[in-house]
Amino acid sequence: MTTIALHNIKVDEPQLDRIPANAPPAFHLLAKPTGAICNLDCAYCFFLDKEVFYPGSQFRMRDDVLERYVRQLIEAHRHNQVNIAWQGGEPTIMGLDFYRRSIALAEKYRRPGMTFLHTMQTNGTLLDDEWAAFFKEHDFLIGISIDGPRELHDIYRVDKGGQPTFDKVMRGIRLLQKHEVDFNILTTVNSVNGDYPLEVYRFIRDEIGADWMQFIPVVERINEDGLTLYQEGNQVSDRSVRAEQFGFFLSTIFDEWVHHDVGRIYVQTFEAALRNWAGYDSSGMCVFNETCGTGLAIEHNGDLYACDHFVEPNYFLGNIKDEHMIELVASEQQRQFGTDKRDALPQYCRDCDVRFACHGECPKNRFIETPDGEAGLNYLCAGFKHFFHHIDRPAQIITGLLRRGRPAAEVMQILAREEAQMAAALEQLGRNDPCPCGSGRKVKQCHGRPKPKAPARKPLPQPQQRKSISLKMKQSAS
Repeated sequence: MTTIALHNIKVDEPQLDRIPANAPPAFHLLAKPTGAICNLDCAYCFFLDKEVFYPGSQFRMRDDVLERYVRQLIEAHRHNQVNIAWQGGEPTIMGLDFYRRSIALAEKYRRPGMTFLHTMQTNGTLLDDEWAAFFKEHDFLIGISIDGPRELHDIYRVDKGGQPTFDKVMRGIRLLQKHEVDFNILTTVNSVNGDYPLEVYRFIRDEIGADWMQFIPVVERINEDGLTLYQEGNQVSDRSVRAEQFGFFLSTIFDEWVHHDVGRIYVQTFEAALRNWAGYDSSGMCVFNETCGTGLAIEHNGDLYACDHFVEPNYFLGNIKDEHMIELVASEQQRQFGTDKRDALPQYCRDCDVRFACHGECPKNRFIETPDGEAGLNYLCAGFKHFFHHIDRPAQIITGLLRRGRPAAEVMQILAREEAQMAAALEQLGRNDPCPCGSGRKVKQCHGRPKPKAPARKPLPQPQQRKSISLKMKQSAS
């Protein structure tokens, strides 16, 4: 076990006399100790461009900022479990000693009965046995970014030299498995791998061997100047997943999951949807909650922002050197940011039959118009609407099972039995007979209609890196 000495740093600290009455009892804060700096150059990574907000910075969190961050995070929580979460950029660039100091500081400021959940989102390419042993020793939960099998991953996830990274990521995953470190998979769904849902899902499930995964849509907005620095503009890059494409991606994977994997594989979007179907207070994903505002981001210098997706000047809350973190989290500015998710919904969304499941999704994606011309519709609306309608019947079965104290996995047997009965009934009927499901439609218009074909796949593009794309965007802008 490695011990680390803490430096005696004397700084003027914002003091917390009391927690504001309107402050949340807990919140999630993504710390970015390297800011936007990363050893990769992923083509769709919006955050790489953010370094322009900190000209001349070394992009390394100093020890005094680290201590202030850990201390204030602990003081701000009224719950006895605190999540200390690291992201980037690439957080492993900071080196192991930085995280050893973070562990020691958490222990220094721990309140009686308090526990910590240490998490890190990493591209996995810099991991070695020492890193993996450290994660295991301190019960870290690691998120690994990988976009599917080699031929899909290496198109957009390349290094600074434009070289593929798949083998390095897989090496990192195998090291985590060797040391029995808890990890999950984060896959960004883009315009390329969005056409390959089963290949992506089965690769993660069968070849990686992961049992928890999340699928995050790439929606890269193009600003008026042709760049993608801000969450502004109503056009998207050609790397962005299309709305219908994302709906097809989720629905296809859901069908595989609900027939084979319920109870042993966990997909974040499916878990969140089912929580909303069951009427829970929270979906577990901020994008599918009615309001947001409790998932913030802190930069390497202590600057606090409203959200990881809104690290830009208009959403800057303050610096924890000048004001205590909880005062910023509980500020009117942040409260307004969170309630706007609900209050700014267009009427089209308010009247939608799956609003309870979607709640307008993430505000960063609300930049197109409704059919009647009202602003603020989510770019992914068509895809989410298709997905939520598609899963309604299985979702109702699962939530019914859970209410009766039955395992959710029983849905697989129920669906198999229902589908076998339907197939047998259809064999006895003609295309123009009433469908046996009771819908009132003819067989050919209901359960007897041909299944929709998967969208045509385009040839896979050549690997791309952010540096080249940014240069082209700047040239076009000028």
